[in-house]
Amino acid sequence: MRLRIFTEPQQGASYETLLSVAKAAEDLGFDAFFRSDHYTKMGDVSGEPGPTDSWVTLGALARETSRIRLGTLVTAGTFRYPGPLAISVAQVDQMSGGRVDFGIGTGWFEEEHAHYGIPFPSLNERFERLEEQIRIVTGLWGTPEGETFSFDGEHYTLTDSPALPKPAQAGGPPVILGGFGPKRTPRLAAAYADEYNVPFHQVEDTGGAFDRVRAACQEAGRTKPIVYSAAQVVCCGRDEAEIARRAEAIGRSVDELRQNGLAGTPAEVVEKIGQFGELGAERLYLQVLDLSDLEHLELLASEVLAKL
Repeated sequence: MRLRIFTEPQQGASYETLLSVAKAAEDLGFDAFFRSDHYTKMGDVSGEPGPTDSWVTLGALARETSRIRLGTLVTAGTFRYPGPLAISVAQVDQMSGGRVDFGIGTGWFEEEHAHYGIPFPSLNERFERLEEQIRIVTGLWGTPEGETFSFDGEHYTLTDSPALPKPAQAGGPPVILGGFGPKRTPRLAAAYADEYNVPFHQVEDTGGAFDRVRAACQEAGRTKPIVYSAAQVVCCGRDEAEIARRAEAIGRSVDELRQNGLAGTPAEVVEKIGQFGELGAERLYLQVLDLSDLEHLELLASEVLAKL
């Protein structure tokens, strides 16, 4: 089981804060630093100093880190055209020496689209666009050097693209698709994903989602292995007082976090991670919401990561 640190900067974080968390995550031995891709805060927080762009941030972190993998969970397909997105991600992969994982989804938070003038089509159209985007991005990365790439879809058309730049990773960064939908998500994961992620669901529901993707892979005749992963909010403390303090800092109750996330003592967190492992999860994304609490990361590294 590999543990990855997952942040939500739209809730209020500067680049300097993200840099401190990423460097701590690398120094402490975590497998990856990931961030969300949102432009508007959610819930009763200020969101100050304001949003940071995910791929600008990851490009900077690529030069400030040396080992840890970097990625998005997940890039909103509504935010960027697929051609320029392929360029941005390939450049960050080059800047990092091949340490990028590429998570992409339909986009779902309508409010942030209205705030920044981004079109927000129907869910059906967003899924159609997402599939074309994946085909275009991976097609550009996978086109042999010296050859061109063309695509004629319902939503996007590319003509004789030079398909440059190339990522550092041969064929491009691993593609992560996530979600909980019963039909379209498993089909897309079986067709295109290197990793399938279930975000913020309880153990039993996560297992059902994994099974749907396994069935879709079998139906599609897929033989290439797929990595299964989950994302869970984390709130760990050495005793009940420390757990309660961390829960209060993120505006959540301890009981709710124990039910819907990874909360409790290190032993409790390790035990629940084991339940996800029994389902076949190979990676767990620990959603850390208080980015000023680096002692939380130190505890997770010494008492959770070290025991897995």
